[in-house]
Formats: sequence, C-alpha cells, structure tokens
Amino acid sequence: MRRSSEQTKAAILRAARDRFSADGYDRATVRAIAAAADIDPSMVMRYFGSKRELFAKAADLDLKLPDLTTVPRDEVGRALAGHLIDRWEGDDALRILLRTAMTDEDASAKMQKIFAGQLTPLIARFTDDPVDAATRAGLAASQALGLALCRYVIRLPPVAALSREEVVEWVGPTLQRYLAGPR
Repeated sequence: MRRSSEQTKAAILRAARDRFSADGYDRATVRAIAAAADIDPSMVMRYFGSKRELFAKAADLDLKLPDLTTVPRDEVGRALAGHLIDRWEGDDALRILLRTAMTDEDASAKMQKIFAGQLTPLIARFTDDPVDAATRAGLAASQALGLALCRYVIRLPPVAALSREEVVEWVGPTLQRYLAGPR
C-alpha cells in the first residue's frame, strides 16, 4: 500500500525520534531510520535534506508552558515543576534533544533557544526587570535540565525512583524562588 507524502514524512519523523532517542544523534544513521520507516534512505534525504535537518525537525518542540497567571502566586513553582515532569515524560523529542545537546553544539543551541525563548516571557510576568527575568529563566532552566539529565539520561537511582508528586514536592519550591521569590 502506498503512503501519501505526509504519511511518509510522519513515518520518517517517528522512526527518527525512536532512533535518536535510542542511539543519540551521532550513532543514529539515516539507513537505520529509513529501515525503521520502511522506506529507501534516499527518501529521508528527499524529505529532510540531511540528517541534521531531520534531527532539527524531530526535536522541534514547544514546552507548552501553562499560563501561570491563573495559578495562585505561591503555587507557580509546583505548577511549573509538574508541567515540566509531564512534558519530559510525555515527549521523546525533549529527551532526544537533551541527550544530543551534551555533545552537539547545534542541539545545545536549540535547547538554549527553547528554554530561554519560552521560559523568559513566562517569568517576565512575575518581575518588572527584563534582565532579572532572563536570569531567573536561566536558573529555572538549569534546575529543569539538571533534573531531566539525572532522571531520564543518567537515571540516577534516587532521582529516577521518585514519583511525579515527590519530584514536584522537592523541585517546586526551588522553581518557586526562581519564578516569583526574592532575589
């Protein structure tokens, strides 16, 4: 049965996410991705141009940050912690990008852009100082990325074993300070 071009692109992206997640950017091959998508490797190049462009599409994501202005101010840290845990656990692309950002400058720049570009405007709602908002966003990102690294990549036993609720209880107060606490 023939697939439409949209179906083929979707199959390639699914296969790419699986391979990048399992193997990382460096070890994932276009041939392995094509085999998993049940297509010829040339089709990957036809639709995405290169492995790097395919990775960029496979790891293209939105943190889908909630509107924290609807949350009581003293609960925004917990709300963000819960949301980020849900995103890390529900989206392979975030974990792929995190693993790859460790060794690839382009992936690192993409991760920086995602976290700075999406967290800073969210945090700016809680402070009048744009420089302060950027600093707070950077610190919140360091907490989120460090947690994700330990929980999903390194799988540090005490951290990986925590329930979602326990992570929110431990990390929420730290994020609270970065979001809306004193300097």
